Amino acid sequence: MLRIKGGKVYDPANGVNGVAKDVCVGDGKIVAEVEGGRTIDATGMVVFPGGVDVHTHVAGAALNFARAMIPEDHRRHKHFVRTLTTRGGIGGSTPTTFITGYLYAGLGYTTVNEAAMPILSARHTHEELRDTPIVDKSCLVLMANNEMLLDQIEAGELERARHIVAWNIWAAKAYGVKAVNPGGVTAWKWGKDAKSLNEPIAGFSKATPGKIISALANIVDDLGLPHPLHLHCNNLGAPGNYVTTLETMKLLDGNRAHMAHLQYHAYGGDDWSTMRSESVLIAEYFNAHPNLTTDAGAVLFGDTVTITADGPWQHILYKLTGRKWGNIDVENETGCGVVPYVYKEKNLVNAVQWAVGLELLLLIDDPWRVYLTTDHPNGAAFWRYPEIIRLLMDAQFRREQLKKLPPKALKRIFLAELNREYTLYEIAIITSAGPARALGLPQKGNLGIGADADVAIYNDSKDVFQMFSYPRYVIKGGEVVIEEGEIRKTVEGKGLLVRPTFDNKISDFIRPLFQQYYTMAFDNYPVEIERIEHPEFRPCKQSSR
Repeated sequence: MLRIKGGKVYDPANGVNGVAKDVCVGDGKIVAEVEGGRTIDATGMVVFPGGVDVHTHVAGAALNFARAMIPEDHRRHKHFVRTLTTRGGIGGSTPTTFITGYLYAGLGYTTVNEAAMPILSARHTHEELRDTPIVDKSCLVLMANNEMLLDQIEAGELERARHIVAWNIWAAKAYGVKAVNPGGVTAWKWGKDAKSLNEPIAGFSKATPGKIISALANIVDDLGLPHPLHLHCNNLGAPGNYVTTLETMKLLDGNRAHMAHLQYHAYGGDDWSTMRSESVLIAEYFNAHPNLTTDAGAVLFGDTVTITADGPWQHILYKLTGRKWGNIDVENETGCGVVPYVYKEKNLVNAVQWAVGLELLLLIDDPWRVYLTTDHPNGAAFWRYPEIIRLLMDAQFRREQLKKLPPKALKRIFLAELNREYTLYEIAIITSAGPARALGLPQKGNLGIGADADVAIYNDSKDVFQMFSYPRYVIKGGEVVIEEGEIRKTVEGKGLLVRPTFDNKISDFIRPLFQQYYTMAFDNYPVEIERIEHPEFRPCKQSSR
């Protein structure tokens, strides 16, 4: 039992905006009252629900591939040594499993969503997530380039496609569906891409990116998954891609959808020399369409490594930079590219990217529909979130940072015109309550009675960077895991799952195709439930469509 006494509570899920009150914990949940137990005097402190990261990349084969490619990053950043309560490892752009959990908890985050998992490497991903302490975890399975699915879309067999998607979600022990460059990763295996929503992709005569997006959005809604289709649009990172983004959002009218790392999809211009921000147009459309949510995918200047299933884009980035590049083909499902990268203030393109992420967070008027991410590690490492919080809360600080950009970049962006400053209540929404709602996790991002007792307590300080970098206390499932900025206890997290309904006979359809085209035996493909750490299921709601 635990009482958090007298803190200034920000609990947007319950409309609590900076009210000094007690928060009580019993049996791992928020309760109305406790008798006895420990008391934390939070007078002069700020109490938030534990943070929820709606889009991050923290586990799986791609992360291991990236770690192997950047030994220079490991040397540059802090190493963690084993203590009585923690394990050793490396930090940097791609922290190792134990360190990922410690660093997230060290910011006040208690739930993370691994946003890209091929089924073929799902076992590996879940094993790494078991090794990531403290935080609860969900995963999204990659489906927009799964060739069995594309064959059904090509043939117009959308009912069978629905059963294939549901079967694959359960086989991967996933929480939802991720679509990366729909059709483009399949085309990349032929040395091509899929830049138009309406042109058939390589190897198909009817299946187009637009048909893939529509089919998956409908399937996700029909299955009643808690989280909508999580969509990484076509033409990631390219000048002029805002046109594709607007076309995609229009295509999704009538469906729920989460637009992943929207910053990378909000560019104007005809080429790299004319690249500019089109955040105003993107935000105007987004604001008018409540079926959509998004995460920022904000960029910060400095070293990182880019990791994405969008192989065509990674090859372009390699050609542009001449840096190291690696590519993985995940048979019949997806791909992966890895390119180490440095975002530079004096680089015109990087300056525009930095501004666009902030512009979207400031221009989208409903903080319940836009969430703080860096598409870790693509825009920056997640442990740099406090830097973005400062930029959002302090307009004068933003103006000072703008002075460091090339004069040419200032003519291509809108950030100098934006005076909005986030409040603590809004920060609690974009880091916790909002992403929890988008993921369909009512027990998260919430300090109401019955919610999971995941709580972050910060010093109430005008120095918001320092404040959010070093929480005084973090409580996970009722256990104090961070105290006075130090890890006091490591607990095991939960694996968040769904089990959508499907016709069990679909495996009879999949098995012979699998045996014909895959190198792995069919019976070794689905992930056993025993591999999931403390599985917790969220219900799928019957579609009302």
